[in-house]
Amino acid sequence: MISEQAWSDAQRLWDFQQMHHEPRPCSVGVGLGSHDLGVADVTVDLYQRGMMPLIVFTGATSRTTRERMPRGEAEHYRERALELGVPASDVLVEPNARNTGENIRFARALLEERGIDVSSVLLVSKPYEERRAYATARKLWPEVEIVSASVAMTLAEYVDSIQDARLVLDMLVGAQQRLLVYPEQGFMIRQEIPEPVTAAYDRLRVAGFTSRLAATP
Repeated sequence: MISEQAWSDAQRLWDFQQMHHEPRPCSVGVGLGSHDLGVADVTVDLYQRGMMPLIVFTGATSRTTRERMPRGEAEHYRERALELGVPASDVLVEPNARNTGENIRFARALLEERGIDVSSVLLVSKPYEERRAYATARKLWPEVEIVSASVAMTLAEYVDSIQDARLVLDMLVGAQQRLLVYPEQGFMIRQEIPEPVTAAYDRLRVAGFTSRLAATP
């Protein structure tokens, strides 16, 4: 049973994790691989709205996607995009990245290899990973403008789509932890975190929502 306080704290983290950027035209869209094909759907929707002329999907497989996406996250995203009508010539696949830092570095390298000039990136992720992805991209690709995007969905709607409330709260706590510890390790830029967000994160940790915490030195 998840307490009312835990739901309130999760909502605060959910709201903070999203960057609340307004989508605007960019040089390229980069869809970050995961278990969630909704990321591909959002990327395609933005493409079809004229927000970018080219899509890069990036991602290998992980323990959570190995069975569901055996050909790799990026390849399954590509297949989804083609099903939705995106021309194959407008989709690039980066199949090797296994974390957010590699997503950014490998997508950047692929575009550079193709000689594609990039001044801005529409970065598409799961809703609760927007801020983490933004902070990582700002660190590893500082010369381009980063615009964050994800599916427009409430926390309740996302929990309903995943069908595992505790896992969603664990993932929110894990995402928040990375904003705290990864800047120290050089993985992302440091961001100001409001005290109420930190307090919510601390209460959720104490309540045991810790299965997605990263190992720290």
